[in-house]
Amino acid sequence: MRPPLLVPPGSVGFGIQLPIQSQSSLYVEPWELGAGPEELAQVARAADRSGFMYVGICDHTAIPRRLAQAMGTIWYDTIATLGWLAALTTNTRLLSHVYIAALRSPLRSAKEFATLDVLSGGRVIIGVGAGHVPEEFDALGADFEGRGRLLDEAIDGLAASLSEEFPILDGPRWPARELSVAPRPVQQPRPSIWVGGSTPPALRRAAERGDGWLPQTFRRTELAEQISRLLRLREELRPGEPIEIGALLPVVHIGAAQVEMSKHAIVGSPEQIAESIHELVALGVSHVQIRFSSRSAMELCEQIEEFGSEVGPLLQR
Repeated sequence: MRPPLLVPPGSVGFGIQLPIQSQSSLYVEPWELGAGPEELAQVARAADRSGFMYVGICDHTAIPRRLAQAMGTIWYDTIATLGWLAALTTNTRLLSHVYIAALRSPLRSAKEFATLDVLSGGRVIIGVGAGHVPEEFDALGADFEGRGRLLDEAIDGLAASLSEEFPILDGPRWPARELSVAPRPVQQPRPSIWVGGSTPPALRRAAERGDGWLPQTFRRTELAEQISRLLRLREELRPGEPIEIGALLPVVHIGAAQVEMSKHAIVGSPEQIAESIHELVALGVSHVQIRFSSRSAMELCEQIEEFGSEVGPLLQR
């Protein structure tokens, strides 16, 4: 049994991947390099009081030297950080974006997410993905080349373990039975599982196994094609079942920017930004991830609060 939709039809949710907790050179702002838990808490609380649907935390265990310059080596632990955030927030959901489920037994993953769901009062969203770092798989004893197959088994096992206290896991990598996983999650029949990735296998996996989809591209022409393919696959594999569809926005800035912005950035009035998001909704999108340009934690919090108060109400038609 699938969980209920998190976003009511006709509405659009908005969330944010938090800063500081991952510091890839692809998106880290200079101020984040000297920031820590205090600033992370400030941003999470700003999102919580500003109506953000979720705050997201990434997942990597170890970064190889060859990728350290591009990816950075600071990646906070996903479950520990979300658990800490559960105590700092009240309403916003807690999203793993994305948890590399192919590296863990689904029983272990179910234990982590069920406990987090209890501690947060039922606010977990489980985002999962295949991973892309071969050395990380090697170090943790997992088959990188077979990660798609492992992820399929992990998703099935995680869904079963969150739905049933004594799940039957057929394997082959993680067979199990007559083993209780408790505490049981607050959300029933279980928390939602959103599948990340924009490759053809990832789209098929989301259509076949996911309650939602988290894309990797913000290019709208690509996104439109991927959504069309996803919906066709969904109807083929799970006819009649809805799926929650995400979208990544390029950098957003409300009002006139004080610094030079990327050519892809969305800059303008609340009405202009809302209209840009509604164009995505017309494609089938139900939730968007917002990324802001900022020079400090304070400026980021101000942008978050302004988005929540000025843009957020325009998204609820």
